[in-house]
Amino acid sequence: MLSTRGSTPTSGARGTARPATTNPHPPDNRNHPHRIAIVGGGPGGLYTAALLKRLAPDREITVYERNAPDDTFGFGVVLSDETLGGIEHADPVVHEALKAHFVRWDDIDIVHRNTRHTSGGHRFAALGRRRLLEILHDRCRDLGVDLRFRTEAPPPDRLARTHDLVVAADGVHSATREAYRDVFRPRLTPHRCRYIWLAADFAFDAFRFEIAETEHGVMQLHGYPYSPDASTVIVEMREEVWRAAGFDELDEAESTARCAKIFTEALGGRPLRSNKSAWTTFRTVVNERWSHGNVVLLGDAAHTAHFSIGSGTKLAVEDALALAACLEEQPTLPQALAAYEEERRPVVASTQRAAKASLEWFEDLARYLGQPPRQFAFNLLTRSRRVTHENLRLRDVGFTDSVEREFGCPPGTPPMFTPFRLRGLTLRNRVVVSAMDMYSATDGVPGDFHLVHLGARALGGAALVMTEMVCVSPEGRITPGCAGLYTGRQGEAWRRITDFVHAGAPGTAIGVQLGHSGRKGSTRLMWEGMDEPLPDGNWPLVAPSPLPYRPGSQVPRELSRAQLTDVRQQFRAAAERAGQAGFDLLELHCAHGYLLSGFLSPLTNHRTDAYGGSLEKRLRFPLEVFDAVREVWPDERPMTVRISATDWAEGGTSAEEAVEIARAFAAHGADAIDVSTGQVVSGERPEFGRSYQTPYADRIRHEAGVPVIAVGAISSWDDVNSLILAGRTDLCALARPHLYDPHWTLHAAAEQGYDGPGAVWPAPYRAGSRPPRTGRTDAPKPRLTLHGPRQDV
Repeated sequence: MLSTRGSTPTSGARGTARPATTNPHPPDNRNHPHRIAIVGGGPGGLYTAALLKRLAPDREITVYERNAPDDTFGFGVVLSDETLGGIEHADPVVHEALKAHFVRWDDIDIVHRNTRHTSGGHRFAALGRRRLLEILHDRCRDLGVDLRFRTEAPPPDRLARTHDLVVAADGVHSATREAYRDVFRPRLTPHRCRYIWLAADFAFDAFRFEIAETEHGVMQLHGYPYSPDASTVIVEMREEVWRAAGFDELDEAESTARCAKIFTEALGGRPLRSNKSAWTTFRTVVNERWSHGNVVLLGDAAHTAHFSIGSGTKLAVEDALALAACLEEQPTLPQALAAYEEERRPVVASTQRAAKASLEWFEDLARYLGQPPRQFAFNLLTRSRRVTHENLRLRDVGFTDSVEREFGCPPGTPPMFTPFRLRGLTLRNRVVVSAMDMYSATDGVPGDFHLVHLGARALGGAALVMTEMVCVSPEGRITPGCAGLYTGRQGEAWRRITDFVHAGAPGTAIGVQLGHSGRKGSTRLMWEGMDEPLPDGNWPLVAPSPLPYRPGSQVPRELSRAQLTDVRQQFRAAAERAGQAGFDLLELHCAHGYLLSGFLSPLTNHRTDAYGGSLEKRLRFPLEVFDAVREVWPDERPMTVRISATDWAEGGTSAEEAVEIARAFAAHGADAIDVSTGQVVSGERPEFGRSYQTPYADRIRHEAGVPVIAVGAISSWDDVNSLILAGRTDLCALARPHLYDPHWTLHAAAEQGYDGPGAVWPAPYRAGSRPPRTGRTDAPKPRLTLHGPRQDV
């Protein structure tokens, strides 16, 4: 079971360490579990048994564990303060026993190219896995739990018939889960690295990451102490590196010796030892359901999260706390199991998103080796997006200041307020108001709404304000409310807006996004039914191939060669009008399933001529349009291209192809790539989450060597600082935050105490550059809280 092999929480993983509580609804004893079977004697199963027995001593609880009590397949286990708090509240006896054996430390050392960087204030607590199991064994025995070691559990259907509740805590290879596969519907996703759990007979003085660049490829060591004289050591590398180094032909002893030799400096020349250690590949486990009748999944049987954020044992223990609490709170078993899953699923999903970001960072470690040393260290520490710039500043301001100095931040200047240059345009900070369709134009003409909307955001401090997608023809509109640049009147209306921005918000740039709706046009306004065809007044659609966007959508005509020439000319003419209208930057919209995006994706481009088939052919028309626009767009003004880096659908644009698409546009003169995802096909399955699209921008920036704009659920100034300082993006585009707060950037400056050239308040607004007081803050603080004595059961 992977969660019982230790954990390394280096990303600030969060969760709810839920203590058992008093029940708000008196339980129906007929429906509450009395006879309970727990399959699996790892920390999650044992702690569940102890909690349930402590809450109701008359329960009959049996734990089935096929291994001996002293068998262990790992070394150290790390638990967060949050999890320990839940344990203390639920069972002080276990908490006190754990405290007596914890090793604590604060520092993380990152060693790369013979340079060590140390970040402090991280507060880890670890103990040996064997000691943890002994503590839980003793607690279960004291409470009267029946522990059956070296005993295979009976088949789950038999247990379900003879017990009121069956808890499947039997790990990543759960036989219980497999027995009910059709119900739980598990998805097991393998990943690209091999790793092995080893130990060293000395204690590291910090959590240590060490990078080894070998002739076979990059390898990494994760090491941390779990007792005064022992440390866990995990060695990890890509599968192809593992094979090239010959590890696939070595036995356990030979692998252990080879790892010790590779990382001899980190180990001080001391050996490593193994304990039934084997190279393995991590697998992420996700289940559509966690319970079936009276059978419930817990820990690795229900979910896994990569060891690099240290969540296996943590999640299992927190599952146990939540399950015990829900059984106390809910009147019936079905309600309790439903409440347990409802409570834990979002916490686990969030942890798995962070874990995925972390494991993918280590899979792609070679991508970052050329970063400046301190930026590399910062990037590693913030890889999961849970530890952030502000979080690290609170932990170790000296480390964070050193990273900022190396990055080039002037004293007192957050990374987001450093300037960035694109061709002849210097942006005073790294914030972009993302393009957002407003559907509020009349005959394609932007009016007072657009002046106020874009003008307000320009006054709000962002370096660059983007228009909505401005359409190049009447037929290229998404809705009747879309703005255009296909008439002189429209150009004059846009000039009114750019003049206001340049005069009213000096130093703010305004960019135009040019696009054509393709097969996603002739639809209702968003608030009347997004992507739904107009009830009347439809116009004919064109696309690379005659494929409707979704069932019930209009079928577009496949563009002929002559029509391709016409569309290219429409883009060219719109770009000329945009230049005359005074825009500072032009973005070509090749994302979200609109016309040019439709050429790029193999899901929407089924052509068999020179414009379809291979990626090179699918790129042909978008590049022709780009060249036509670049030819008439003023040379000193930058051009960017927005792409969908994945379609979130099988057979769609791959991440590798997205890098090639970016390279192609950069080779033709694109100054930056605006990296979005999806909205190409209606059946997409996006993996939403905080900053969820930034890994695609990160990859393009490092592999294609082109500046990028990151978008997608970036909502806080802390996120922006973190992404910029880690080198994952050059600019951050935010949409919804600017709808919520047009002065988002200026408020971000005020909240960080920054007053400099990167965030200039308009003269009429300067009196508001400090947050107003909200109430009394000088009331005396409570100094003492008394609690009654705690009694154990």
